[in-house]
Amino acid sequence: MLYYIKRYPVSLFIIALVIYLSFFKPPQTDLDGIDGLDKLVHVVMYLGLSGVLWLEFLWGHRREQTPMWHAWIGAVLCPILFSGVIELLQAYCTEHRGGDCLDFAANTAGVLLAWCLATRVRRWSYFKSKSS
Repeated sequence: MLYYIKRYPVSLFIIALVIYLSFFKPPQTDLDGIDGLDKLVHVVMYLGLSGVLWLEFLWGHRREQTPMWHAWIGAVLCPILFSGVIELLQAYCTEHRGGDCLDFAANTAGVLLAWCLATRVRRWSYFKSKSS
């Protein structure tokens, strides 16, 4: 457990923040009338979560030959499953929140965007290290 706390401190903080934001009762605001804003928030939230997982993985394992499938599991599969569980818990365990398939799709889109960005960062850093 201490290994993960040392390697992924920001990711663990963001996971705790996402859990909190997923279950607290949000206040009513004027922004509630903007169509699609909720889905954009979901995309950004999971883009940030998965993106930080990718960055901490790539940074923490830059000198090791850790297989990339570890990152796939930790930064793609786990956040998608995590968001699905959150949506189910919102639907069946809260009165002020509801699970939504479109929220799950937006969460997945954020994770996939983070994967695309991580792929670019990996390619850029690979070529940069080869030119040095």
